[in-house]
Amino acid sequence: MPEQADALTRLYKSRWVLPRPHSTHNVRVDDDTVIVLRRHGNPDGARLILTHGNGLAIDLYYPFWSLLTDEFDVVVHDLRNHGWNEVSAPERHNMPTLADDQDCILEAVNSTYGEKPAVGIFHSLAALAALLSPAKGRDYAGLVLFDPPLCKAGRSYFDFDAAATQNAAQVRRRTEHFATLREFVELLAIVPLYRQALPGVHRLLADTTLRRRGDGDGYELRCPREYEAQIVEYASVFAVTINFDSFHCPIKVIGADPTLPYSYLPSMDLSHILSVDYDFVPDATHFMQVEKPDECVASMRGFLDEISFA
Repeated sequence: MPEQADALTRLYKSRWVLPRPHSTHNVRVDDDTVIVLRRHGNPDGARLILTHGNGLAIDLYYPFWSLLTDEFDVVVHDLRNHGWNEVSAPERHNMPTLADDQDCILEAVNSTYGEKPAVGIFHSLAALAALLSPAKGRDYAGLVLFDPPLCKAGRSYFDFDAAATQNAAQVRRRTEHFATLREFVELLAIVPLYRQALPGVHRLLADTTLRRRGDGDGYELRCPREYEAQIVEYASVFAVTINFDSFHCPIKVIGADPTLPYSYLPSMDLSHILSVDYDFVPDATHFMQVEKPDECVASMRGFLDEISFA
């Protein structure tokens, strides 16, 4: 129908334009893996370090972190095998390695851009990796964790584990290759996961999570689907191991609206987290930073002011 075609054209053409970073820096985290740091924002401001969820890219979150660049020294990076980074060995694409990477990145940020207190702002998979870090936040002024995939033992764990298994199977069925970016955007139009996303996010997802194939024949996922699936598959193993009392810095957890049906993994009851500042964004799903970025910034603002890390 002409109306549907026009709507898809608008969806494809609506886009966010990412700024060029002030600088980039390659961090070698192991023999065959390099992670690219990018610096944006105000170099004289307090420092924020941001990364993203499974299968995504930190540039997808630009609607969120663009609200921080006037005030803060914003350093962004993708997890290994995501975004700007080349794909390396699948054997090391696991939660313990991602956790070790987090500590390497903080050390590299300090050595490259000068030492100063920093707050890590991490979503989903990156939040879990930060919680598994051997350093336990020792060198951070604070952590802001958006919807970390956590749960406690009991009935909720079995629901979480079943959802993770189902999600991993769905990831393995994802289309890997696309003839055009528009084909990908049109597919997203019928996927419920991003139904609440801001205008332009569908195109931004295409621009940031696909790359041209080496043979020039269309586009492929930057993070291969098997890499994404194997992380999801074992998420529940680590989800019950977190002890917030062992951390050396203050932590703010911002969750999806627990009254909504889950869109990725079940929104867990986080009432058992007594040692951290917990809040949620009303009417927002797991992808809240590209749905309600202003509300996400507002939710963490008091925490940033309270820890006075500038």
